[in-house]
Amino acid sequence: MAMLENPFILEPYRSKAFFCDREKETEEIIRNITNGRNTTLISPRRLGKTGLIFRVFDEMKARKLPFETIYVDISDTLSIEEFIKAISDAVVNKLGKQQKITAFFKTLKSVRPLLGIDPLTGSPQVSFTFADDNQKQSTLKEVLGYLESYPQKVVLAIDEFQQIREYNDVNMEAILRKHIQHLHNVRFIYCGSKKHTMTDMFTNAKKPFYESTSFSYLSKLPVPVYATFIKEKFASAGKTIDDNSIGYIIEWTKDHTYYTQRLCNEVFSLSGNVVVRNDIVAAIQSILDSERDRFQEIRRLVTRFQWKMLEAIAREGSVSQITSAAFLSKYKISSGPTALRNIKALMDKELVLATTTDEGTSYSVYNVFLSRYLEMDR
Repeated sequence: MAMLENPFILEPYRSKAFFCDREKETEEIIRNITNGRNTTLISPRRLGKTGLIFRVFDEMKARKLPFETIYVDISDTLSIEEFIKAISDAVVNKLGKQQKITAFFKTLKSVRPLLGIDPLTGSPQVSFTFADDNQKQSTLKEVLGYLESYPQKVVLAIDEFQQIREYNDVNMEAILRKHIQHLHNVRFIYCGSKKHTMTDMFTNAKKPFYESTSFSYLSKLPVPVYATFIKEKFASAGKTIDDNSIGYIIEWTKDHTYYTQRLCNEVFSLSGNVVVRNDIVAAIQSILDSERDRFQEIRRLVTRFQWKMLEAIAREGSVSQITSAAFLSKYKISSGPTALRNIKALMDKELVLATTTDEGTSYSVYNVFLSRYLEMDR
């Protein structure tokens, strides 16, 4: 008997068939690109931001739009040198053929790059040795200049763009803006998961990228849309799941894309032809058991008071009045200033997510599985 392929993939993107909705956002970004506008795309982590980028690229290819598409994740970079390497690696991997890579290298006149192979992925990678800061900035200009002179128009998506504010050696925002504002052949998608930082970068009149892009905020998928997708994916593999079970899955994962996909993936792997509630309960337990060691490691990395705050927020689900007497008293938190200090520390560690709306700011545990784990009486 052939093994059924699990339709709930955990990679960012495979194809349109495994991707749920985001049709409006896809159209919006493609419209920006084809009309010469750069895009700022903001969403919390694991809500589908990276998958949306690849969905946009896939749709552009399907429509045969005359653009070369390049994606780079700069979340691990800490300097302009690492930024240049990340962009260059992405360009080299897109070019593929040696003759095109050679042509790219010839445009880098300020430094002599070396081509190697990543021992983990087997992909080509570029290494540089810079003599000074001026050489780094000249090389960055040349890399961007290569994209500007590319035979096709180019879309460059830079993921976790807010990371450039962590570069202590340079004002990367000013350097990038100086070069990018003169490019006509390249459209940019600036993606980020830290809403406050990304918003400040593009809406603060004192910052270099002020009002230079169109904005797209990625929110959770509508529950009915996601429910239909889940039902169809189970059905495509010959499995039946009722609406109540789907509702339970979405409610337990708080309608968060990655965690919903992960739970559905586990339910699919444990269930027979008909999914029952016990399959979901078993899947939840399996996931929490597998994550337990990681959660305990997080506990060791925060203070006792920060862990206590995490537990309090998890048990509430979401907290808007973090300094209210009722909240402080209920969870035996000593004072409002203590609560604010702990919240700031947890937000800096990306363990707590702050969501701001017209009604104010609310706080929730970033990792849904951790939140559910903290709710449990242990």
